[in-house]
Amino acid sequence: MSTSDIQKVQQAQLHSTLWDMANNLRGSMEAYEFKSYILGLIFYRYLSEKVEKNAHLLLKDDNISFEDFYADNDEDVRNDFSSDIVESLGYFIAPQYLFSHFTKVLKETNSFDIEELDKAISAISESSLGTQSQHDFEGLFDDMDLKSTKLGKETKVTYYYGQEKTATTYNLARMNMLLHNIQYQHFEIANGDTLEEPAFMDKKFSAVVANPPYSAKWSADKKFLEDERFSPYGKLAPSSKADFAFVCHMLNSLDEDGTMAVVLPHGVLFRGSAEEQIRKVIIRDYNYLDTVIGLPANLFYGTSIPTCILVFKKNRPNKDILFIDASKEFDKGKNQNLITDEHIHKIIETYKNRQDVEKYAHVATIEEIEENDYNLNIPRYVDTFEEEEPVDLQAEFATLTKLQNESQNIDEELDKYFHELGLK
Repeated sequence: MSTSDIQKVQQAQLHSTLWDMANNLRGSMEAYEFKSYILGLIFYRYLSEKVEKNAHLLLKDDNISFEDFYADNDEDVRNDFSSDIVESLGYFIAPQYLFSHFTKVLKETNSFDIEELDKAISAISESSLGTQSQHDFEGLFDDMDLKSTKLGKETKVTYYYGQEKTATTYNLARMNMLLHNIQYQHFEIANGDTLEEPAFMDKKFSAVVANPPYSAKWSADKKFLEDERFSPYGKLAPSSKADFAFVCHMLNSLDEDGTMAVVLPHGVLFRGSAEEQIRKVIIRDYNYLDTVIGLPANLFYGTSIPTCILVFKKNRPNKDILFIDASKEFDKGKNQNLITDEHIHKIIETYKNRQDVEKYAHVATIEEIEENDYNLNIPRYVDTFEEEEPVDLQAEFATLTKLQNESQNIDEELDKYFHELGLK
């Protein structure tokens, strides 16, 4: 491989790393706002590599790496070493804050901690305090506000929690973690009944996802009216349909700025009695429901019914609800319907844009929801009706008359043959 080819590969790897780091940082920030963060990352890499090269030269005769040197020596030795680099470069970056260290962690864990980068940037300025270079590094990264609320909170996910009642599915869930390179130290899945014996009640989560059993039975014991998960709604989900019991449980576990998505049967959108009451409290009193997405029928193993995804958020600034009817967006499979990447992309883009799309999506006001008495049946909000071509009754009647005459002629012809054969 030529030198130019190697450089191209290195540039591609750098581009990929910067992009991954940027995506971890970006959160809900618009692309045009993010320019200073990209430039800041590139400049930080430049400063970091200069420190590494300088440290390598100073340690060349000792035949030890910068990282090992820092780990093997006490604070006084490390301070003398950092002072030598500050005298040469005007600043210092410790091994745990080097750009190369961040990229290594990103490759190993597929996560990137904004707080660690914030500490690293602060450490650069602190390393120059009281030196001739102090003025040059003061406020150097002010445009790169890593405490901005628009950025991702901390790290894409650092720890996973889950609970599953069925032993086989519980084991599959743990296998799934390991198959997706989630190390055992980074997840905890409990084997138990989520509604009757909930785990992790002392925790709140920034992201909650679930596909609970559809319309499962549960005890609906009156004691649960005193349970913090269910008491705000005044009524319990019926014993024959635990769908909203799972919803209430998960909403209780959701952090104040978290997002929750759950797959449920369509019945939760319009069924009455206790479920209607819970629906009203969720929407009218708490404004938690953000989006309703209708999915195609026969999409999941074990059931052919159409399902929907409900997306919930706390502290929503708006009071409207986005309805997406993706029920006709699928490819026909041999045994099941399939949602392609193209269909998923359309759903996601519609969700992000949050605008009306003819025969596909509608942003319903709270007034519309109230007018429908909190019935969330998707056809009430997204009109997918296709007008049929007008029927020419005269032409159809003429065709019918012609067919009847032809049929009569055929019957008369057949009678002749039957008569010749001596058949009645």
